[in-house]
Amino acid sequence: MYIKICLAILLLGSGCTKNISTSMNTDPTFPKGNKVTNNNFVGNVYVQMFAQKDTVHNVSLGSVTFEPGARTNWHSHPGGQILMVTDGIGYYQERGSMIRKMRKGDVIKCPHNIEHWHGASPTTSVTHIAISTNTQLGEAKWIRPVTDEEYNVKIID
Repeated sequence: MYIKICLAILLLGSGCTKNISTSMNTDPTFPKGNKVTNNNFVGNVYVQMFAQKDTVHNVSLGSVTFEPGARTNWHSHPGGQILMVTDGIGYYQERGSMIRKMRKGDVIKCPHNIEHWHGASPTTSVTHIAISTNTQLGEAKWIRPVTDEEYNVKIID
């Protein structure tokens, strides 16, 4: 458990010691970013990109904040995706599976070419680091919005 906490802290830009301070800073680690204005999301979503794919690194990396009720459309990634939840409570669902609740500290591995969506719960925002991996295999394939009926399914904790 300590190693997982250290890894998360290192990835989020802080040092790691065994004596973690009890006075936590409530400021977000990264800026909220820019409001998304395309049709691939429902609700208010903000993105702060950190790295785009290039000839050396086959990843795209950014922090995504979803206000309550906001979510992605159904989509897939040819090279897969990793989500690291840094704040709040959200949902993640793969096509044909139940909706999973995701919380701060959770890491979700989205398999390549599997249709899925993710976003905030109806009452709580969520922020995650989104890492698109193996980007040399292609960009995200956007499908269609998640309907209110799909989104409002009762979630079992």
